[in-house]
Amino acid sequence: MRFDRRSGVLLHPTALPGPHGVGDLGAGARSFLDFLDRADQTLWQVCPLGPTAGIHGHSPYQTFSGFAGNPLLVDLRDLAGRGYLTDDELDPDCDPAADFSPHEVNYDAVEAFKTDRLRRAFDRFREDAGESERAALADYREREADWLADYALFRALKREFDGALWTEWPAPARTREPEALAEYREALADEVAFRAFCQWTFDRQWRDLRAYADERGIELLGDLPIYVALDSADVWAAPDAFDLTEDNRPAAVAGVPPSQGDDGQRWGNPVYDWDRLAETGYEWWLDRLRRLFSLVDYARLDHFKGFDEFWAIPADSDDPADGEWREGPGHDFFEAVRAEFGRLPFVAEDLGFLDPESASLREEFDLPGMRVPQYADWCQQGHLYQPMHYPEDTVAYTSTHDTDTAVGYYEDLDDRQRDCLHYNLGTDGTDIEWDLIEAVWNSESTLAVTTVQDLLGLDSHARFNTPGTTDGNWRWRVTHAGLDDDVADRLARITDATVR
Repeated sequence: MRFDRRSGVLLHPTALPGPHGVGDLGAGARSFLDFLDRADQTLWQVCPLGPTAGIHGHSPYQTFSGFAGNPLLVDLRDLAGRGYLTDDELDPDCDPAADFSPHEVNYDAVEAFKTDRLRRAFDRFREDAGESERAALADYREREADWLADYALFRALKREFDGALWTEWPAPARTREPEALAEYREALADEVAFRAFCQWTFDRQWRDLRAYADERGIELLGDLPIYVALDSADVWAAPDAFDLTEDNRPAAVAGVPPSQGDDGQRWGNPVYDWDRLAETGYEWWLDRLRRLFSLVDYARLDHFKGFDEFWAIPADSDDPADGEWREGPGHDFFEAVRAEFGRLPFVAEDLGFLDPESASLREEFDLPGMRVPQYADWCQQGHLYQPMHYPEDTVAYTSTHDTDTAVGYYEDLDDRQRDCLHYNLGTDGTDIEWDLIEAVWNSESTLAVTTVQDLLGLDSHARFNTPGTTDGNWRWRVTHAGLDDDVADRLARITDATVR
C-alpha cells in the first residue's frame, strides 16, 4: 500500500514514564501521545507487544506468544480505580523487594511486584466484580478463544512444570494428548483463569489507549517478527505450522549464513513448514495478522528476506555454516494476505538484504523498505543510505531499536567518515542529532521516524538494544521531564517545514 508523507516517533511502551518500574498503558502513555500531538507527529511506532521472559532478557522479539499482550504493561492504577487494588498496594515502598528507577527497568523487581499485584487484583475481581464485569471477561474469553485458551493453558503449564521449556514437559503435555490437556485444564483452572484475566485487562487498556491516540490523529505502527520463540504457546499449540520432528521438537532453526567478516548467526527459532501452511491457505498466519491488526494500524515486517528465502540450520548443529537456503512463501503468501485484508499495511525491514529477489518481492506488493543513515558510507558519492538519496518507497529512521543512538553513532565514527558526514549535511556536528533528524525529514522517504533518545540528544548509554547480547537491553526509560514542550515544538517546526 502507499503511505501518505508523514512522520512519527519510535518508543516501546516499556520505555514510557510511570510509577512502577516500567512503562505502562496509563498516564505515562497518554502524556507521550500528548507530546506527539504537540510535535505534529501522526505515527507512534512500537516493538512487539507480547509477554516477555527473563531467560531472553525480556526481549520483545522472544516472547511467550505472538498473540498475547505483555502483562507487565498493565496499568495498576486503572485496576485500583476499578476497586481491585488499594492505594497502599500501589506503593513500591510496601514491597522491600521492589527496586525501581525512573531511568531504567529492573525487570526482576518489576516482574515480582506487578505479578503479585495482578494476582491480588484477580482475587478481588473474583470476589467483588459485578455482573457486567464478569460478562465482559467471559465475552472476551469466548471472542479470543482461538488463541487465548491455548496461551492461558501454556502459561499455567509453564508454572506447573517450574518454568521448564515446553519441549521438556512430560510427553502427554508436550504432544498435546487431548485427554491429558482436558485434565490439565481442569486441574489448573484457577491459573488459566488468571492468565485470561491479565490478557483481558491488557486488551481493555490497550484499546482505551488506542482510542486516545485516534482522537489526536495518531496511528500505531506495530512490529511483526517473522519468527516466534521456540518456548512459546505458538509453537506448542500449532506444531503443524513449524518444521518439527515427530515428538514435537525442532528439526531446523533459523539464522543467517556466514559472510565475509563474520561466522553467521544461529537464532534458534523454529522455522516454518511453509508447504503445509500453504495447504491451509496460511490460516495460522492470517490468524496472527488478524490479531495484530486488532491492536495496531500498520506493521513492520521484521526480516523481510525470510519471506523470499530463509536460512535453515539443523537443530542439532551449533554452526550456522551447516544451514541451507530454503524457499519462502513469496508471492503466494502476500496474495493470500491481500485477499483476506484487502490491503498490505506493511513496512518491509530489508536492511542488509537488498538482493534483487527480495527487492522484487517488496516492489511487487508496493511495500516500503527501510533506510537508516547509520549504515551510510558518507565518503562514497550517492551511497544508498545517505538521506539525500532515499527513494520515496522507503521509511527513513535516524536510528532504530537495534542501532546506537544518533549521538552514540556519531561519536564512534572515524575522522574521515565524520568529515564526510559534515560535508554532506552541511554541519559542524554541534547539534548532530537534529542535523540527522532534519536530513531524514527532508528526504523523499514516505515515512520519517526518529526515537526519543535522538530527540533528547542522548549518547550510547541510552541505547535500547545491542544485537547478539542479552544483558542490559530493553531497559532504558524516558522520564516525564524528558517529554519536553520545547523538544516537541522544535520537531513540529521541522515537520511543518518538510511537509510531513
